Amino acid sequence: MMFVLSDTPTVGNHFLAELRDAGIQQDTMRFRRNMERLGEIFAYEISKSMQYVETDFETPLGTATVPVLEEQPVLATILRAGLPLHQGLLNFFDKADSAFISAYRKVNKGGGFSIQSDYAATPDLDGKILVISDPMLATGMSMVLCCKELLGQYTIKAVHIVAVIASAEGINYVKANLPKAHLWIGAIDEEMTTKAYIVPGLGDAGDLAFGVKI
Repeated sequence: MMFVLSDTPTVGNHFLAELRDAGIQQDTMRFRRNMERLGEIFAYEISKSMQYVETDFETPLGTATVPVLEEQPVLATILRAGLPLHQGLLNFFDKADSAFISAYRKVNKGGGFSIQSDYAATPDLDGKILVISDPMLATGMSMVLCCKELLGQYTIKAVHIVAVIASAEGINYVKANLPKAHLWIGAIDEEMTTKAYIVPGLGDAGDLAFGVKI
């Protein structure tokens, strides 16, 4: 399944618009908070697809039966840009374990690039629901690489991929390589530059959240 936030008019689109706004982007704290807010919205939407169990709770006046999550997912993110989005997901799935993965573009001599992944810190993912987030899904290569590495090591029950902005090409690449994954996307942009940056996109999410890297 694929959920696209921008398909429906909600306040989530207001946060998405502020993330794209070049003027508002200069406020790095606001940029991080808007990314976090979208993480919270995605967590709420993802929660609708999960299993619940009826549980009794004692109130001061009696007993209330409430459906609660049968199990917590494991939340993973791709460093460093994914941290604010991850925090938003964690605010709602506040009992979930977390996993962190490094993935970056390595520019080749010919001007192209390959994706490198040198680090992963994860809990046991066997039999778990995995929610993995990255603000930008451009080519989709980083996401596919990270997911396939985890799927190669663990028997994961279900994979949910969260991205704030994706390219149409990246969506197609993920669907082709991870056909069982569920996609939760803020907005889909049709274009990419020759250097694989999404247009209009929002720029470099990591730099906007944490400062320009050298």
